[in-house]
Amino acid sequence: MRRKIPSTQSLVCFEAAARHESYTRAAQELALTQSAVSRQITALEDFLDLALFRRTRHGVALTAAGADYARQIARQLDSMERDTLDAMARQGLGGSLQLAAVPTFATRWLIPRLPGFAAMHPDITVHIETRTRPFLFNDTPFDAALYAGTAAQTANWAGTEATVLLNEDVLPVCSPALIAPRRQLAPAAIARLPLLQQSTRPDGWRQWFDAQQVDAPRARSGPRYELFSMLAIAAAHGLGVALMPRMLIEPELARGELVVACDRPLRGERSYFLVTPAAQDARPALRLFRDWLLKQAASKEPR
Repeated sequence: MRRKIPSTQSLVCFEAAARHESYTRAAQELALTQSAVSRQITALEDFLDLALFRRTRHGVALTAAGADYARQIARQLDSMERDTLDAMARQGLGGSLQLAAVPTFATRWLIPRLPGFAAMHPDITVHIETRTRPFLFNDTPFDAALYAGTAAQTANWAGTEATVLLNEDVLPVCSPALIAPRRQLAPAAIARLPLLQQSTRPDGWRQWFDAQQVDAPRARSGPRYELFSMLAIAAAHGLGVALMPRMLIEPELARGELVVACDRPLRGERSYFLVTPAAQDARPALRLFRDWLLKQAASKEPR
């Protein structure tokens, strides 16, 4: 069956003209004449039986329908370009994986371990983009996601399967200068220090102090940071004590930039999951990556 798809050239011309809202600038970008761009867009409008641009005193402007179509086409052209570059790079080998991941986990846990995967599977390329919230796999190019959340949240992520990789056990850490010459503090002493807060976990310190049976009126007070990576840097610079998963601060602990202020970890509400589309056969590259990832998660060796 013949697909009802316009020519790629007309779509490329339309996307450039829509982005600039100018036939002239689109022609300059594409190394075409203005009349060639105009002909392509006219042919596209005829194909769609839809006006994509309207004439103005200063040139052209997108119609409402044109603006909607431009957003959709831009995503599809980007996806086609990525797929084409991947195919060119594969040379018939293992292929590539598109991975969505929460940023700190990706930069501090996954990426330092990826050289091991690359050594085992040099023919597989792993691309990583940031995503912090659930999404529809059918609307994205992603093969899988590394997601931080609760089991209930992953259960409500429609059309997916989730595998627990790691639990988020947190403990207080700080600059060694903040507690020198002592290397460990009692929970009550932690409560008197500046407490660094993570904005997405406003009750983190409250839960930790409750588990230690310590009264801490200032448990929700202190500067707030969005990411664990921000918390780690703030703590290393002596701004206060941060409640962090040990697995995300292995380099700082090894270098002595951070020390454990009180070695009483607390099992957090969140875990890190590998999320994949449900009810479909995984690509060979994804199966290999999943097996390797589970082995890395099970290993207790720091990186």
